Amino acid sequence: MKKVLALLAAFALSACMGEEEAKVLKLSGKTMGTTYNVVAVGVPGDVSEEALSADVESVLADVNSKMSNWDKKSEVTLFNVSTETAPVTISGDFVTVMSAANQVHDLSDGKFDVTLGPLIELWGFGPRKPEDPVPSDGDITAALAFVGQKDRLTLDEEGSTISKSAAEVGINLSAIAKGFGIDAVAGKLKALGIENYMVEIGGDLVAAGENEKGEDWKIGIEKPEPGEKVVELVVEIEDRGLATSGDYRNFVEHEGVRYSHIIDPTTGRPITHRTTSVSVIAESAMMADAWATAMLVLGSERGLEIAEANNIAVYFISRGGNGAENPYVTVASSAFDALMKDK
Repeated sequence: MKKVLALLAAFALSACMGEEEAKVLKLSGKTMGTTYNVVAVGVPGDVSEEALSADVESVLADVNSKMSNWDKKSEVTLFNVSTETAPVTISGDFVTVMSAANQVHDLSDGKFDVTLGPLIELWGFGPRKPEDPVPSDGDITAALAFVGQKDRLTLDEEGSTISKSAAEVGINLSAIAKGFGIDAVAGKLKALGIENYMVEIGGDLVAAGENEKGEDWKIGIEKPEPGEKVVELVVEIEDRGLATSGDYRNFVEHEGVRYSHIIDPTTGRPITHRTTSVSVIAESAMMADAWATAMLVLGSERGLEIAEANNIAVYFISRGGNGAENPYVTVASSAFDALMKDK
């Protein structure tokens, strides 16, 4: 579950910009099974709150119509329920998201995988009830037969088509579509002449320009303490996306064993390493969204290697070992440290 603490900056109704007042609009609502918040600073005078709200809702509705696994008529749902294995034409947005998903999949040792659905359901984070017994080795092997986007899906970017290797193969975009939606809303704000804004959905966000105080947007990364809201680190975001993925709130227990909702698509089982929270800063919310999930599956050791090789700004929080002086151990990539030093 991805969590970023609420913005630490206090939002005033307006702030002075020279001799004129900056028009500040704040919007909020529900989307993608969670909530969204938009703060726009220096809004052009001809853009009303009602019009901006309608534009934001329209953008989000369009993203959901293509990528929501809960919308029975969405592009991804229609692809999933189809028994056809021949290539089908998809929208440009769907192509964009799948292309990014393939990139992260390849660079993350296959740990980011949009065909993970059968395993999510098997482990009780879908229709299966959490109190059901832990899946058997045979059940996991059977589910893995339809997992692995590199071998199970074929994307033709030029032809805007996608196909699957078997009727049972499906796509779940929950670990990347939210970020895409954030970027889509940000794109609409830019088109309206708004250069200073923050767009957040379910804790992931993108921020550009400055807040109403004329400062970079300040965001708190949460300490991974279940049931608490404590800031671990404050970061300043400028023209970038930020996403955090953690395993400390969404899990099931069976016979005294705790099973994370973060599942390794290469083993078919929940992660067991000590890394419990990962935050990624990227050029877009979509890439931050995808990489936060991938890095959490990888864990800090292998994740840091990949981050250094690909210049990814990532911050890991891991549980300390037995007898450790501190309950949590943190480590950041060079790219993340460089961003912090620039502030």
